[in-house]
Amino acid sequence: MLPASLRPARVQVGAPVRAAVAASVAVTCLGLAACGATEHPSTALTGAQVDQSAGASDGGARAGDPETTGTTSGTSERRCVGPATAVANGTVAPVATGTTPNLPVTYTDSRGKQLTITRAERVLALDVAGTIASTVHALGLGDRLVGRDVSTGIPELADRPVVTHNGHELNAEAILDLAPDLVVTDYSIGPLEVQMQIEESGVPVVILSSLRNRSTIAPQIREVAGVFGLPDLGDQLANRVEADIAAAEARIAALAPADPAQRLRMAFLYLRGTAGVYSWLGKGSGADDLITSLRGIDVASELGIPGSRPINAEGLVKSDPDLFLMMSHGLESVGGVTGLQKVPGIADTDAGRAGCVVDMVDYQILSFGPQFPATLDALATAVYEQAAPR
Repeated sequence: MLPASLRPARVQVGAPVRAAVAASVAVTCLGLAACGATEHPSTALTGAQVDQSAGASDGGARAGDPETTGTTSGTSERRCVGPATAVANGTVAPVATGTTPNLPVTYTDSRGKQLTITRAERVLALDVAGTIASTVHALGLGDRLVGRDVSTGIPELADRPVVTHNGHELNAEAILDLAPDLVVTDYSIGPLEVQMQIEESGVPVVILSSLRNRSTIAPQIREVAGVFGLPDLGDQLANRVEADIAAAEARIAALAPADPAQRLRMAFLYLRGTAGVYSWLGKGSGADDLITSLRGIDVASELGIPGSRPINAEGLVKSDPDLFLMMSHGLESVGGVTGLQKVPGIADTDAGRAGCVVDMVDYQILSFGPQFPATLDALATAVYEQAAPR
């Protein structure tokens, strides 16, 4: 049991600190009702930085509402033959083995705070997507990780104790019981009071950027490597991952229709049926980058929908996607494809009528880290060779 002085409820957070992280904390929930649910909101995976007030400032309709958007329709030359599950090898090969941090390091984190890191024997790497821990492992430092968040799904770290509860809430007692000498995290996960509490206990807490999309993968790898004083190894890993992404994107280019007008119209749905969350992800959510990498047309972005918004049945029908992308647990939470077709608007789209759904394990589909090349490759197979073949 923690002493009372270390319990999260006792920590007071001043307004200036809250203001400094307000954007990151806001986008973690991004208007979803499932912030306390057992699965993560997918926008929190990406740290999407979007305008929460999108829409008419005078109380008019919001972007993506059917009365503010024109009718579109599916135009792809492909037609879906049914659902598919994208399966990737969850293993991430380290770029080196037996890596030793080059310490001490003076590191300035995303808060602008300068920290001197002298030890990294017992490390926790925590974010809502599991991306930071996967990166630490890929740098050859996985043996130093003493715990994990619930989203860290790579097999090599499966035996580490989980330090989150109620889904993605940091558990201060579980963290301090592991006696870490370094915590590397971001503001996609919280609560903030726990991160501050760990820091106040004397453990260095490095706060990285929580933005996740296609363009942040290599910089994020280099950031993590910098924490451990390993910039050259960070360059090596970032270059390898970028080359692997390029190879996956080249394969996708060969599979996807050459004519942009014939490409599959895709919508990324974030559903948590048990929590009553029915949203689609749009511009700035990371899902838009994923769809672009898959050579699809993101219908939510096409409608001007920012971040995450509740599904609008009429908007869905007008956008008429050919294919839905989903997290596997989200699809399960509504009763699979059959249950999905009962969600208002779904069955009135080409994708809904055909049951054209490609799902992938939650921790991987929007992780945007060292696993991203495998994610793209698995989705390419599921989309272009299984769900919607030539």
